[in-house]
Amino acid sequence: MAKETPTKNLSGFNIKPCYGPEDISQLDYRNDLGQPGKYPFTRGVHKTMYLGRPWTIRQLGSLDSPSTANERILQLIQMGATGVSICFDLPTIMGRDSDDPLARGEVGSCGGVAIDSLSDMRSLLKDIPLEEISINFVSNSQSSVILAMFAAVAQERGTPLQVLTGTMQNDILKEYQAQKSYYFPPRPSMRVSMDTVRFCTEHLPLFNPISISGYHIASAGATPVQELAFTLANGFTYVEEGVKAGLSVDNFAPRLSFFFKVNNDFFENIAKYRAARRIWARTLRHKYGAKDPRSWRFRVHTQTSGSSLTAQQPEKNIMRVTLQALSAVLAGTQSLHTNSFDEGISIPTPRSEKLALRTQQIIAHESGVINTIDPLAGSYYVEALTDRMEAECNRYFEEIEGLGGVIPAIETGFFQRAIADSAYRYQREIEEKKRIIVGLNEFVEEGNAPIDVRRPDPAFEEEKVASLVSLKRDRDQGLVKTCLNEITEVIKGPDNVMSALIKAVKAQITLGEIIGAMKEVFGEYREESIY
Repeated sequence: MAKETPTKNLSGFNIKPCYGPEDISQLDYRNDLGQPGKYPFTRGVHKTMYLGRPWTIRQLGSLDSPSTANERILQLIQMGATGVSICFDLPTIMGRDSDDPLARGEVGSCGGVAIDSLSDMRSLLKDIPLEEISINFVSNSQSSVILAMFAAVAQERGTPLQVLTGTMQNDILKEYQAQKSYYFPPRPSMRVSMDTVRFCTEHLPLFNPISISGYHIASAGATPVQELAFTLANGFTYVEEGVKAGLSVDNFAPRLSFFFKVNNDFFENIAKYRAARRIWARTLRHKYGAKDPRSWRFRVHTQTSGSSLTAQQPEKNIMRVTLQALSAVLAGTQSLHTNSFDEGISIPTPRSEKLALRTQQIIAHESGVINTIDPLAGSYYVEALTDRMEAECNRYFEEIEGLGGVIPAIETGFFQRAIADSAYRYQREIEEKKRIIVGLNEFVEEGNAPIDVRRPDPAFEEEKVASLVSLKRDRDQGLVKTCLNEITEVIKGPDNVMSALIKAVKAQITLGEIIGAMKEVFGEYREESIY
């Protein structure tokens, strides 16, 4: 029996049963598609794409203590990972030290590593060839301090900052929109983020100072088209702020990167990436006057959808992750993290982690999808969906501009309301079985086969707190006071704070102490009701 209502994708677009030439009659091949590696980059940011080299296989390497996380990172590299993402525990994310009373019970948990001091960063990066391995720090409000520690470790080793590769997530705007791990009001936070951009532009030319993140916006409940529009709007805001700070757009825009989520709608993901590349290229070239083609390239890291993984029948998540990863590859991602099948229940085990990595390697070496560049170009459905994505995205841009831009829209709750409303609609669709999730609301089974669960070391927190207390007691207290005073004085004025932060972390001043000093100047932000 034919469906009575049209099929809708996650963005709410009605999907036709069949697409044909009439659906792309307005498509201009040269201006809308072009060749891979050439403007407007719809077909990919590199001329040879995966024929030249495959995407970066980037898996997470963080848990418990810095030394335990280091062991995990080295194991991932040995298994074939070419890049590593490092997540932090909740106290580190919130800018608090492990001995903070509010950190109790959270140190080294939730799949993240506890980083308080430069000593921790040394342990975390021990024996990792920083000149060879791309490091992605999944840090946000605390990014300036983490970057200072990273730079200090490289300097101690004699590794030139100019050769360091990787990414600092450092996307403060999406914190107010979705993830909520902010400390300061939006404008002071933006100032600190732009200090890191300037520092990297001048000293770490191969390092991406901001990874503009749609992943967390999507995980909070945004639709794919909202993820696209809000993430690009944030990206344009960083460009504008960089120019206001006195930087030439072509000096820093080539090092801005993006972070997207792939959901279960296979073709919607692909259209999202194609539209993103085209919009970014056109806007950077025509609105912001970028002359360097590298500024026009939308470079993106992808993670499969952790929020789509179910605790029910968890082995089925292997198929979900595989389809999502294949979609990301066909979309033209530059690096990829595949979630482990047990993440609906716990942090990954060594077995599930290896399966996730092997999923990428099978796609790369056995599927054949990388043997030709952009194999889906010209598909009536894909191109029509890409055009629709772009048109809806532009509609959101107009709405945000009408509110005065991204920061005023944050302050009025626009993004927060839009995301919350979308999350509510999606949950209703699941509850009403308008959207089927296998094992959750259809094809349900009683009970699950037992699986291994990875747990943090229960003794670690006590040991970490004790070592931190010793570190704070034994360091040069006069130097600590001098460095903290210098930080507060610098952030009261226009100078870049990064040099003061590097000096501070070398004096074994902790992340929590530095963030505390900044709070004294900037204040703390509390979001008002969005309704």
